[in-house]
Amino acid sequence: MGKIGSLIGLMMVAFTAGSAVARPITIKFSHVVAVDTPKGQAAEYFKKLVEERSNDEIKVEIYPNASLYGAQVAIDALSVNALQMTAPSFSKFTDFIPQLQLFDLPFLFDDKEHLHKVLDGEVGRKILTLVGKRGLVGLAYWDNGFKQISANKPLIKPENAAGLKFRTMSSKVLEEQFKAIEADSMVLPFSEVYGALRQGVVDGQENTLSNIYTQRFHEVQSDLTLTNHGYLGYLVVTNKIFWNRLTERQREIITGAMRDATEFARTKAAELNETNLEKIRESGRIAIHELSADQRRVWKKKLMTIYPEFYDVIGKDLIEGALAAGNR
Repeated sequence: MGKIGSLIGLMMVAFTAGSAVARPITIKFSHVVAVDTPKGQAAEYFKKLVEERSNDEIKVEIYPNASLYGAQVAIDALSVNALQMTAPSFSKFTDFIPQLQLFDLPFLFDDKEHLHKVLDGEVGRKILTLVGKRGLVGLAYWDNGFKQISANKPLIKPENAAGLKFRTMSSKVLEEQFKAIEADSMVLPFSEVYGALRQGVVDGQENTLSNIYTQRFHEVQSDLTLTNHGYLGYLVVTNKIFWNRLTERQREIITGAMRDATEFARTKAAELNETNLEKIRESGRIAIHELSADQRRVWKKKLMTIYPEFYDVIGKDLIEGALAAGNR
């Protein structure tokens, strides 16, 4: 009854918010991270562009830090137009778009150039259209960056992780990733990770440097290994109810602003991750380990063994297409 009640409440909010698009149009944009993260900064930049280019005909209200909705509830709110935009991590969509687990595969991308060729190419475009199954409209992929791994011991070889428990997002790929190195995993909301690390509920986590720094994970872990093993990105979505009520000009303004905000997000992600690595280093709170090329190859060889398990779920063609986009 709890979820049914909440959905009824969201539908009432959506109805009273207006069954027709009013002037000025308001886009409520909810996300779960801090303003000073790549996603937080990109959302603010998107707001600025939309309001400037529409002469304030379209207003954007940003709700960071899950101040309006948590990530999963935001998708429910979006589906009934109680919310007009959100940008959850891919894991929040994989129940109905399992193909998005492609981006969870460890060591799939050589570097950010390879990643962006996949996101902007045929593979990325194909996956983006799949959210239409849920009455949503996929607008863009926003970078947070490549993930690093931390624990309360040095993780230089895959076997160093054996027996440890890592926090993950909900993803079968990530579960199998840790199984491959004989570690356990526990799904926890992003907002609970710091407390879980501090209390020893989990032994480690994987995340981007900007998230590690802004959430202070480096203060409750002893060792950080720079693996660049996985990608953390966000899928920016709106809903068909809202989108179909807009004029062509309004959609062009939003689409153009989103395209520019996506480029901004990529630049900001790279800058913030680099800056935050230096801040983590300067804090002196955590030992930072950089893998040699040979050490990284050992991790890569070990973790790529899980790929065949997901040929049917993700699609072998998508996996092979993503790999082919790199310089292998």
